[in-house]
Amino acid sequence: MDEQGFSSGEKIGNYVFMRNIRINVEYDGTDYAGWQRQQGNISTIQGEIEKALGRILQENISLAAAGRTDRGVHAKAQVANFTTASRLELSRIVHSLNSLLPETIRASSPAEESADFHARFSAKEREYRYFLLEEPSAIYGRFAGCAFGKPDIGIMNVIAATLKGTHDFSAFSRQDRDSQGRYCTVNTCEWYRYNRYLVLRISANRFLRSMVRYLAGAMISAGNGKFSSSEINRMLETGDFNDMLKPASANGLFLWEVTY
Repeated sequence: MDEQGFSSGEKIGNYVFMRNIRINVEYDGTDYAGWQRQQGNISTIQGEIEKALGRILQENISLAAAGRTDRGVHAKAQVANFTTASRLELSRIVHSLNSLLPETIRASSPAEESADFHARFSAKEREYRYFLLEEPSAIYGRFAGCAFGKPDIGIMNVIAATLKGTHDFSAFSRQDRDSQGRYCTVNTCEWYRYNRYLVLRISANRFLRSMVRYLAGAMISAGNGKFSSSEINRMLETGDFNDMLKPASANGLFLWEVTY
């Protein structure tokens, strides 16, 4: 019940008190055209979950998410929320949801939130990790990019340190570079070695579209001697895009954690 004594989903006159449900979502994004639903017969993470929830709850469901991941990008802990008039138990909703979803998408940790909770706008920080192999692998390549050599992790970490703080990251994004909201505050940015991988850990209050992939691509290219650190600094200072810069492949990127 809310503070007025009404149960979620209860109809009072013409008003239905809605529940705001939060879930964590883990997915292998390889076979999907990103998170966000699209027109036509295009498979997306959001579209698959909304379709399944619609069957379970017999309502039109609209999901909000902490991050709109690109085509082929994965998530260890995406956060999403939706409103419903259903009074079905949370555990039953998630159990039914997982029984209908493809095996590459799993929902967990359902919780009922206050009406003002929004998976995107309530988030304080998002963390991504990028996994990089030095040589191609038939087994591990599904979830990692490839450097096709041994990049200098020292150079990559020197550049990573310069990215921390508040900057205009429009030169490292696919967004309209003349739009508002180009500034992001990067709190953590570092490369480390984990078994066979080089891993980029980066967290910020927000990210522009494809920003992590462009930053990872720039640092990997610099580590391979194909892109200069001075050019990366110039792009960061001016916001001017360099057509020579290519984003790191999507398959190595994971939305790792969201903090509220």
